[in-house]
Amino acid sequence: MSLDELIYLAVLFSSILIGFFFKRTGSREKQLGSTGLGLLFTLATCNIHILHSLITILGTWIILKTAKRYCPSLTLFWTFSYLFFFRMVTYFGLPAPTPFANAVQLLLTLKLVSVASDIQEFRQVKKQEVTSFSKSPLTGLISSEPSMWELLCYSYCYIGIMTGPFYRYRTYQDWLNQIDSLTIPSWEPFLLRLKIAPVYGIFFLLVSYLFPLEYVKSEEFEERAFLFRLFYMMPVFFVFRMRFYVAWIFAECSCIAAGFGAYPKEAKSRSGGGPTVDYSPAERAADESSEVVQYDYETIKNIDCYNTDFCVKVKHGMRYWNMSVQWWLAQYIYRNAPVKSFIFKSAWTMLISAYWHGIHPGYYLSFLTIPLCLAAEDAMERGLRERLSATGKSVFDWVQWFFKMRSYDYMCMGFVLLTYSETMRYWRSIYFLIHVLAVGFLLIGNGLVFLEKAKRKSKRERDVTAEQCSQ
Repeated sequence: MSLDELIYLAVLFSSILIGFFFKRTGSREKQLGSTGLGLLFTLATCNIHILHSLITILGTWIILKTAKRYCPSLTLFWTFSYLFFFRMVTYFGLPAPTPFANAVQLLLTLKLVSVASDIQEFRQVKKQEVTSFSKSPLTGLISSEPSMWELLCYSYCYIGIMTGPFYRYRTYQDWLNQIDSLTIPSWEPFLLRLKIAPVYGIFFLLVSYLFPLEYVKSEEFEERAFLFRLFYMMPVFFVFRMRFYVAWIFAECSCIAAGFGAYPKEAKSRSGGGPTVDYSPAERAADESSEVVQYDYETIKNIDCYNTDFCVKVKHGMRYWNMSVQWWLAQYIYRNAPVKSFIFKSAWTMLISAYWHGIHPGYYLSFLTIPLCLAAEDAMERGLRERLSATGKSVFDWVQWFFKMRSYDYMCMGFVLLTYSETMRYWRSIYFLIHVLAVGFLLIGNGLVFLEKAKRKSKRERDVTAEQCSQ
C-alpha cells in the first residue's frame, strides 16, 4: 500500500471512532465539532492548498447572494471552471496540490452545486407560498437558506470530506437536528456493513501483489501471448474494485457510527438524494405509540458490491458504483443535457464525469467508451433478446453479463493507466477488442431490428394485396 492510501485509511478510521462520540452530542456540538475535525483533516493533508477550497466557497457565496436567478448554473460554471484552474496551477508557477486537496475539491464541487440548486428551489417555494397564501410541502426541501458560516460548516464537515459519500445540505441539516439520536441504531448496521471489508482488503493486497499494474507498462508485457494480455485486465479491474469497496465501506461506516444519513425506512431514501417520501420526525417523536421506528442508511450508501459485480447490464453497473455521485450526475447533469436522446445524454454525462475526475486522457477514453457499449447493449436487446424464449433470455443475460464485465475491465485500463499513450498501447495490444465487439453488436442488433421491420412491412403489403385481390 502507498503512503497516500495509508493516510486515507487513517482518516477513515479516525472518522469512524469519532463518529460514535458525535452521535451522543447535540446540534451545536455536532456543527462545531464536525467542522473543526474536517478543517483539521484538510489542513493536515492539504496544507496551504486548503486555500483552493476556501476560494471556491467564497466564490459560490458571492454567486448565491448576487445572482439569485441563475445561481445553480453559475455555481456549476464557477466550480467546474475552478477545477480546471486547480488542475493547471503548475502552469501559473504555483505548487501542485496534494492528492488529498484534489479529493476535497472534488467533493466540495458536488456539494456547492447541489446546495445552490437547493437554495433556488427553497426561494421558489417560498415565493409561491407568499402568492398562494398556502404552504406547498416538498420532500427534501431545506428548512432555511444557509448563512456563510453554515455553508462553511457543511463544506468542511469531516464526514465524507475526502472519500465521500456525497450528501445534500438537507441531509446535513437533518443530522444536526436529529431528535433523540441515541434511539437510532448504529452498532448493528455498522457491524453488518463492515464485516465483509476485511475480505475485500485481503483480496486487494493479494491480487495487487500478484498482478501489479506497472507490469502492463513494461516491454516484457508486450511480448506475452495475446490471451495473457487480454486476461490481465481482469485482475487489474478486480484490484481497482476491491480498493474502492474497502474505502467506500469504511466511508459509509463513518456515517453510520455518527448516525449520519439515518432515516425511517418509510422515507424510501435514495443514495445521495435522501428521502423521496415526506416524513416528519417531530411528529413521530411526539407519537406515544409503542411502535418501533425502523431506520436505514440508504442515503449514504455509496456502493452495492454484489450488484456491481453481478448485475447484467453496463447501464445498471453504473447505478451501483459510487452511487451518491451517480445520483448527483443524474440530477444535475443528465436531466439538463442539451440533447434529449438517451445515448447523447449518456455521452454528455460521461464527458462531464470524466472532466470532474480529472484531465487525464485515460478518463475520457474510458468514460466515452460507455455510450458505445450502452448503444450496443440496447441494440442487441431490441434486435435479439426480445425474440427469445425464457430459456434463451436467460442464456442471453449470462452472455451479456460476461461482456459487461469485460467491458468494464477494458475501460478500467484507461482509468488506471491515465495517459493517452499507455492506454492506447494496452488497447492496441489486445486489438481494441471491446471497441470492435461493441461496434459489431451495434451493427448486428440494429440489422436484426431493420430486418424485423422490413419483414413486418412486407407482411402488411402482402395482406393488403391479398385483401384487394379478394375484392
